[in-house]
Amino acid sequence: MAASVVILDYGSGNLRSAERAVARTGVDVTVTSDLGLAAEADGLVVPGVGAYAACMAGIHELGAGPVIAERVAAGRPVLGICVGMQIMFESGVEHGIETKGLGLLPGSVTRLRAERIPHMGWNTVSVPAGSTLLAGLAADTRFYFVHSYAARDLDRLTDAVVTTAAHDEPFAAVVERDALSVAQFHPEKSADAGYALLSNWAATLR
Repeated sequence: MAASVVILDYGSGNLRSAERAVARTGVDVTVTSDLGLAAEADGLVVPGVGAYAACMAGIHELGAGPVIAERVAAGRPVLGICVGMQIMFESGVEHGIETKGLGLLPGSVTRLRAERIPHMGWNTVSVPAGSTLLAGLAADTRFYFVHSYAARDLDRLTDAVVTTAAHDEPFAAVVERDALSVAQFHPEKSADAGYALLSNWAATLR
């Protein structure tokens, strides 16, 4: 029997492209705002595009924060993508305004200090030993990024497996800690590399 995955619909994210990409791994995928289904599924995907504050407003309006936190605390897999990654941190700062995040990872998400913003396009990542999501991928594998903000407090992520990328400065591209996995890039837009990451995550659900 295939594992069940819910892609959380809270008003933000590339829901259909994420649905297609995750379904390609062989799991049963449901796109829904039903928090009961989100709590019960074998895996939960939290997508996100746009502004940090808008994504957090959507999470609050749905009441999804406690469900995500309870899953992580219970060791039940959660995958955050793009801004869905960023809201897992303690806070996000955009245009000088700080918004409280879910606080499941330490640190803040802040604007990249780079000559060209946004960081958009294909980029390589530096994968540490022990990564489950990026296991088996070549060192020069490229993923597709679109973002202006990132988790840059790398020294605070000491109890996690952190894959970095660089756009004039290093930032967290993937963070894996217990049941919580997050990616700054878009696996659903990253062709075979994204499929490999999603397949590695799906394998943890069985």
